[in-house]
Amino acid sequence: MLRIPFLSAEAPYVLIAVALLLLFILKPLRTLRRSLINTGVFFAACLAGDLLAGILLAAHNATAAAGLLRQLAVFGMGLAVIRFAGLALFNVALPRINVRISGILADILVIVGYIGWGFFRLNLAGVELTHLFATSAILTAVLAISMQDTLGNLLGGLALQMDNSLEIGDWIKIDDLSGQVTDIQWRYTAIVTRNGEKAVVPNSQLMKGRYYVLCDKHSEHPTWRRAIGFNIDLAVPPGRLVQMIESDIAAATIPNVAQTPPPSCVLIDFGPGYAHYVLRYWLENPQLDDPTDSDVRVHILAILQRNGIRLATDDHTIHLVKEGAAHQEAVQNRELKRRLQAVSAIDLFACLSDSEKRYLAERLINAPFARGDILTRQGAVAHWLYILVSGEAEAWWQPPEGPRRLLEKRGPGSVFGEIGLMTGASRRATVIATSEVEAYRLDKDAFQHIIRERPELADSLSGIVASRLQRFAELEQGYHQDRNEAPQRVPGAAAIGQKIREFFGLD
Repeated sequence: MLRIPFLSAEAPYVLIAVALLLLFILKPLRTLRRSLINTGVFFAACLAGDLLAGILLAAHNATAAAGLLRQLAVFGMGLAVIRFAGLALFNVALPRINVRISGILADILVIVGYIGWGFFRLNLAGVELTHLFATSAILTAVLAISMQDTLGNLLGGLALQMDNSLEIGDWIKIDDLSGQVTDIQWRYTAIVTRNGEKAVVPNSQLMKGRYYVLCDKHSEHPTWRRAIGFNIDLAVPPGRLVQMIESDIAAATIPNVAQTPPPSCVLIDFGPGYAHYVLRYWLENPQLDDPTDSDVRVHILAILQRNGIRLATDDHTIHLVKEGAAHQEAVQNRELKRRLQAVSAIDLFACLSDSEKRYLAERLINAPFARGDILTRQGAVAHWLYILVSGEAEAWWQPPEGPRRLLEKRGPGSVFGEIGLMTGASRRATVIATSEVEAYRLDKDAFQHIIRERPELADSLSGIVASRLQRFAELEQGYHQDRNEAPQRVPGAAAIGQKIREFFGLD
């Protein structure tokens, strides 16, 4: 039997237990250092009390007081051991085997340990526990009646964590309050809103009322459906608009917008002179609700502008500002000058006369794109090209096997789709906007008038188109080398010139 002079018989075993527990929990629980220090100070004070009681008992002085002091000291040391044991079990041992329980339940089990230790010490001291239980039952009833709200909050917090209906990190909505759960305590649940405000909600209110868990992480698709409304003129066919919005938004790469379930556009209502549509999409992170709504609106506006569709205004709106003819002419001239600069910067049209360039500039179509939009899709057939005025885009090539490859990045002054415009060939790559892009679109019909007036342009343009095809072949060369394949043969300028004539009906 271990004995240390002046200390109780339990002290050596308690010291060994505390030392082993501290070795087990000190490193994993560095973040709880303050709590460990407080418990350690409490244990040291109890140990000092036990030592003082032993000295007094050895001196045969104040025997009754020394005995009471020793009982209290041993009881306190036991509480410290239970505290350290609870931390070792619930905060270190169980998490290592991927077993986690709620903080409130762990606290309750530790408190049960404190109470059990107290009854055990009282029993050793000769106290009759049956009388104690009867007295404590009466006291418990009185306390339960006087502390109904507190007990309701306590039991509510315990129930929330035990049934996992609400967890720390969840985004919830209660009436007009919306935020992320950061803590579930005995009395309350803390919610931090998107404005950084900390709301304290009593647990009993959560148990009695209704709340919504946004993006439930236990569901198959942890997303939250959002709705973006906009008004369009009644002259626009609804079927065409719905298909256009749904397909473009689904194809675009918009951060925080889920691909599954896909977005859907629906016609909700009619107003004076307009139809009210709503685009519904699924949000992945509730914290970014407004920024993502803004990104989706930007994409919707870009889609409408590319297709020449304006947002509708109320029929009762009266425009009181009348611009003069001189002002309108100045605006048109500035825009025409900008378009002429864009056309003149393209080497494909370097052989055109000034009047022909002006003809093309007047027929350019404004085509804005939002970040993540697809300008052209590999394999698609589209008889037009895009001229980038501002912004940047990336060209990606999807080989027959394996992941897609980044071919190149292009900025202002670049052209996409010139091969399709000249020969009618399908797109060689998928071009994705990596920023807000302002572009012009030139259709085949606009260029057809010029080339039919001057058929010799087919020979002049064939060399430029051949160089474009050669450029694509060089970018794709790495894939064919990896597979020990011969690269595709690029047709010569004469063959391409013949394709241009056939495409525009010159022969």
